[in-house]
Amino acid sequence: MIFKSHPEAAELERLWPAIQRYQDLATRHGIDDIFQDNGGKLLQVLLLLGLKDLPGREGNDAIDNHGNEYELKSVNISLTKSFSTHHHMNPVIISKYRLVDWIFGVYDNINLLSIHLLTPKDMEPYYSKWELKWHESGGKDINNPKIPLSYVVENGRLLWGTPPKTKSRRSTKP
Repeated sequence: MIFKSHPEAAELERLWPAIQRYQDLATRHGIDDIFQDNGGKLLQVLLLLGLKDLPGREGNDAIDNHGNEYELKSVNISLTKSFSTHHHMNPVIISKYRLVDWIFGVYDNINLLSIHLLTPKDMEPYYSKWELKWHESGGKDINNPKIPLSYVVENGRLLWGTPPKTKSRRSTKP
């Protein structure tokens, strides 16, 4: 089998030096791969908010210059209308989450629309719901419970940008 390059391969080669510069910027901020785990989106939010990446996958995601840590989430609203959380949600993870604010980046494909902040108090209805579900299931971890975009937009503090329109249903309950 002989492979032949796509006609637009030359365009990719022309663009690649700019993509490499983007990766170099990300590397300086602790992000090893802009194409993996939302690395490029994470870099954008970190730089816009003046945060630093916290390496590793077990702890929180970012820290500010005052030592406050944050959980960061992003969503591509062209694909889904809710934010993913954790694949093994349980009381230990929930306890960790109760200690930090959450920052939510809202994207339309790769275009950042807005950034929102929710405090532990804002997130408490979800924490309580997840804990109850975990206990009622006999201690079985919850697989990636979601936080609706509408909840984030309606209950969070806008830090940057213009929020997308969501179904208006101001709510304090998940």
